[in-house]
Amino acid sequence: MPIANAILMIILGYLLGSIPFDYLAAKLVNGVDLRRVGSGTPSGSMLYEHVRRWLVVPVGILDVAKGALPTYLGLKLGLGEAVAAAAGIAAMIGHNWPIFLRFIGGRGISTLLGALFVLFPWGDAWLLGFLAVGFLLKDSAPFALVSVLSMPALVLALGGSIVVIGLIGAAVLIMLIKRLEANRRPLPPCAAERRRVIWMRLLLDRDMLDHRAWIRREL
Repeated sequence: MPIANAILMIILGYLLGSIPFDYLAAKLVNGVDLRRVGSGTPSGSMLYEHVRRWLVVPVGILDVAKGALPTYLGLKLGLGEAVAAAAGIAAMIGHNWPIFLRFIGGRGISTLLGALFVLFPWGDAWLLGFLAVGFLLKDSAPFALVSVLSMPALVLALGGSIVVIGLIGAAVLIMLIKRLEANRRPLPPCAAERRRVIWMRLLLDRDMLDHRAWIRREL
């Protein structure tokens, strides 16, 4: 029953992705609800800013593993590269819209890194390079988007498969939807302000220009 096995693997990917390690770590260590501080996303960046910086390393590894494990299992069980990629994308969707947190999740970058680690490791180097530049400039969101948007060119240059390009295309779509949806954060009623916020969300993944004020705010 290859179709049933593929569906089960994709469901497994979503459920693994839904495990909110960032949220759980913040609650256990400091009693902080990451949905109530900063950007309002249970993510590594909010863990770094509002709980303990060192927690980003173990939690980040777990978030990467959420994407890597179902992708690897899809290949290991002989379900094919396409199913493996779909399971990795399902994990990213689970991270962004986790069933265990009423669909309020992070941005899925770490989970995408896990899927890429299995299917296209050069993609990890590419993405991490952009994130490092963003970290040094203290604003990683635009660099994360540019890295994923440009990654198909890297795949083609290195002779990667069409499945990997499909994985990256799906990841871009998920990232853009999540930025716009913003964990159901309401848009301003004024049309002009609403358009401004929409563009800010797409390009900078926030509702205001001041990045520091955004990540340090209290909700």
